[in-house]
Amino acid sequence: MKGIFITFEGTEGSGKTTVIEKIEQTLLKMNYPVIKTREPGGSKIAEEIRNIILDVENVHMDPATEALLYAASRRQHLVEKVLPYLEKGYIVLSDRYIDSSLAYQGYARELGIDEIYQINQFATHGLLPDLTIYIDVKPEVGLTRIHHNHREENRLDLEKVDFHQKVYQGYQIIAHRFPERFRVIDGENDREKVFQDAFQWIQEIIQKRG
Repeated sequence: MKGIFITFEGTEGSGKTTVIEKIEQTLLKMNYPVIKTREPGGSKIAEEIRNIILDVENVHMDPATEALLYAASRRQHLVEKVLPYLEKGYIVLSDRYIDSSLAYQGYARELGIDEIYQINQFATHGLLPDLTIYIDVKPEVGLTRIHHNHREENRLDLEKVDFHQKVYQGYQIIAHRFPERFRVIDGENDREKVFQDAFQWIQEIIQKRG
């Protein structure tokens, strides 16, 4: 690939979106070709699948159905958006990717990290990020942020705290499994510190890639 694929992970309310937006604006000012996107979603068909996944009316969705819908959305997003921009030499910033499925469906839903990894290997043809920035925020802190920010709730926000604790535990396991690309940042610091820590890792990989 000509471009650089950077993903951002974290529990609900970790502040990923805010950090990604500031990183995008900073890279644009430095004249880098950059685009930000998100999962689930990021392209027309993938966004339609997102609506099904996150609809608060779909509380009875089977965990395996959920996992397969995420993988389907990811595949469409990859084909329509991520791969074309990487081929053009862009820096692609994605709010979530495969590691979300490993943490949420693989560990928290107890479908198995290895099993979900295999499903997504098929969906992505084995494409992993060049860099994954994990913004570490404890579930209780993230959920409090969502409440205070009056963000629109989605289906996952309705889960009990125990579920979000398991997601958090899942991310710790995944970060240890992929140390070559995972960079853990303390997301409970102030926003500027979180941005600076994330941007430091991004500058490093840009310099390595020339």
